[in-house]
Amino acid sequence: MLTLEVQKRGADAATPAVVRRSGSIPAVVYGAHQEATPITVSAAAFGKVLREAGEATIVQLVGLSAGGGSASGGGAPLPTLIHEVDLDPLTSLPRHVDFYAVTKGEKVEVAISLVFTGESSAVEAGANLVKVLYELEVEADPMNLPHDIQVDISALVAVDDRICAKDLALPAGVELITPPEDVVVLVQEIVEEKEEVAPADIDSIEVEKKGKEEEEKTETPVE
Repeated sequence: MLTLEVQKRGADAATPAVVRRSGSIPAVVYGAHQEATPITVSAAAFGKVLREAGEATIVQLVGLSAGGGSASGGGAPLPTLIHEVDLDPLTSLPRHVDFYAVTKGEKVEVAISLVFTGESSAVEAGANLVKVLYELEVEADPMNLPHDIQVDISALVAVDDRICAKDLALPAGVELITPPEDVVVLVQEIVEEKEEVAPADIDSIEVEKKGKEEEEKTETPVE
């Protein structure tokens, strides 16, 4: 299971800007049975965990005990989910993190990433694969949350075939929240774009025709 060393931030803690310059990220952990507690976490360590965990994998915070008290040197790790990550608009690096403390047996709603696997014979024959959803909303005991949900596109064998949310296999204890009929992925026929022909300018044609008639009248010899 993934773990992160964290430190509690007191009232006299450094400002968020100073925390970031020191190589850490200001964060907060809260939950139904956990008072909101400001903390800091190593930016490098968090980046590694975020890549591995996403937002649907339990991350154990070491350095805090349930209720928010300090547990340096002891105390059980606090199970959490990465609830929200605020990214810097210029660097795209995390600048603040919200951790949600979970309780075993109490269900949570989260978005699980979809991983598309297999090959579609319809796509191999030249059709388009259209991915509509990239996440699935589910409810489950946090200890039973899957890291991702597999979508096998080999079931798509003809144009207009589709896979809906209700068609995906979920682990035991995981309940679908996304509307069952929502389309996850489908196959569409490739439509070739036809070259548009500019409509003829009737007025210019008429003017040109009249001009030619006048020219013919002028050139006609008088007997």
